This record gives sequence, structure tokens and C-alpha cells, in this order.
Amino acid sequence: MKTLIYSAKDFEIPYLEKANCKKHKFTFLEESLSSESAMKAIGYKAISISSADEASPIVIEKLKDFGVEYITLRSVGHDNVNLNSANTIEIRVANVPAYSPYAIAEHAVGLLLTLNRKLIESNKRVKSFNFDLNHLIGFDINEKTVGIIGTGKIGAIITKIMHGFGCELLGCDVVKNEELTKKYGMQYQSLEALCKNSDIISLHVPLNSETHHLIDKNLIDKMKPGVVIINTARGAVLNTKDVIKGLERGIIGALGIDVYEKERGLFFTNHSNDIITDEMIIKLNAMPNVLITGHQAFLTDEALTNIAETTIYNLDCWSKNGVTENELTKIVSKKK
Repeated sequence: MKTLIYSAKDFEIPYLEKANCKKHKFTFLEESLSSESAMKAIGYKAISISSADEASPIVIEKLKDFGVEYITLRSVGHDNVNLNSANTIEIRVANVPAYSPYAIAEHAVGLLLTLNRKLIESNKRVKSFNFDLNHLIGFDINEKTVGIIGTGKIGAIITKIMHGFGCELLGCDVVKNEELTKKYGMQYQSLEALCKNSDIISLHVPLNSETHHLIDKNLIDKMKPGVVIINTARGAVLNTKDVIKGLERGIIGALGIDVYEKERGLFFTNHSNDIITDEMIIKLNAMPNVLITGHQAFLTDEALTNIAETTIYNLDCWSKNGVTENELTKIVSKKK
């Protein structure tokens, strides 16, 4: 199948080519999908997009006009794709439902440890042969209360890891995972109670109408002073303006994020020679108790392999006029 790969990055191309084994005809495009770049899909039956791409109703309509029949995401999240429009005009969409929950969970723990023990500042000092230990005090994670919002595949692994640290575990999810309660002693609480009782909060929920700006001033005001918040889910799960105010007021003691509310057009690209006008990211970047990584939690060999293999699997199914179990749309399989 002739496929255009939007937002293709150098690090992922070898994985896609290896998984493809020359079955599908790929064209790699560094540019992200947008209303302007949609026309580049003319002549392609399928496209592949990442979380950096925009598949709004207008873009979906354009893709349909250009002859695109299939969209395969190289991500779990699909909040950047208007599925209602895709269903209506019959463009089939599939994602990668699980590539490596360990990659995300382990990155979240890495953010926590780096922030808590001030490893960035410590390393900067040592690089200058400054071995002063002042202002590098952290805290024992052992016996701290960790609130895990979203206890699906990634949240379950975070639970397991933090149990190993000797933490008390609180969970919040619309569906309770009873196994986590049995194995690790997780106590499920309301979102408000979890925020009130946790020393550390880790977010692992999808972005939708229910979770947009889930963490806002109302909940931040109920948190323990000095709480550490880690977000490797989606940027807009946090109300960034409210989080910045929480940091300035000292309610939030530290913030570790791999995702950002306004990351589209910013992340995945080198802006070191550009003038950045986003005041929120400028403020966050200037705070010594904030650690930001550029949406790289998924960046492990295992995860990239799984993403590539599932992407090719989706295309394989469609090329045989079949249905992949990863489809997000509800469209009857097309006949030859």
C-alpha cells in the first residue's frame, strides 16, 4: 500500500523500514499533518501520523478528497484525530494501543528521582568541579504516599514500581483494578481525596472531555504543600496556568512533565535558534524545581519496535481488505 509517513523522525525511520520489509511503499515526510500539508497526501491510499499531527474535521475532509482511505497512528493517544468525521466520510483509523507501558512508567519514575535528588543541578556543579552539597536535599521516597491517577496498563506498572520503593499507594480510576489492591495494597479514593492525601501524584489518563484540565486550581488548593506532580500522560490533563501558580505559591514542590499543553508545533523540533513566545513554557523552563522532557517517554528500543510492527500490521490488514483489531472507527470492511 502506498503510504505517506507524516512527522517522520530520523530515529524511527529504521524501525519502520525494518518492520515493513518493503511490503508497503513508504514516503517519509518530516512535516507534520495540517490543513496546509494535507495536499501532500494526494496519490496515497494511506497515511501514518504521530501525536504531533492534526487530523481535524477540515483535514479529514481534505484527505478524503485527495483519495486517502486509511490513517494509522504511531501512538496510543488519538485525541488529535476527529473520529466522528473519519466515521462519517469513511476514512478508517487505527492506533497502536500498547507499545511499551514499561517505557512510560519507567520514564515517570526517572523524572521523579531526578527532581527529588536534584540530579541536574548536582551534575552541573560537578562538571565545574563544584562539589558543594548545599541546596541539594531531597527526601526518602520510602513510606511516602503516591497517588496514581489512571490505573490502566501504565498506571499498574507505576504501582508495581512504587510498591517496590515501599510507598503507600492510592489510586483513582473509573474502573478499579482489584489485582492492584490485592498485590500491592492500593487504596482507591476519589480524585479529591487522592490529591489531598498524596505526597507524589503521577498521571496516566487519556485526554478527553472528562480529563481536560483535570488538575486545576480547585484540586491544587487541596494538595499537600510541597506535593510532587509527574505527568507523562497528555499535556492538557494539567491546567498549566494553574500549575504555574501552584508552583509559585509553593503548594507544588516540584513538577516533572514529558508532555505539555501547547506542545504541538513546539516539541519534536529544534527551536534553539528561534525566539520562543510561549510564556508558559518560558516560565516553566526557568523554574529550578521543574523538569521538562520533550515527549520522549516512549523513546526506547522496545517501544519503537512495537510501534513500527503494529503500524505495519494495521497496513497489512487493510491491504488485504481486512479489519485490524486496533481500529478506532466503525466502518464495514471494503470489498475489492
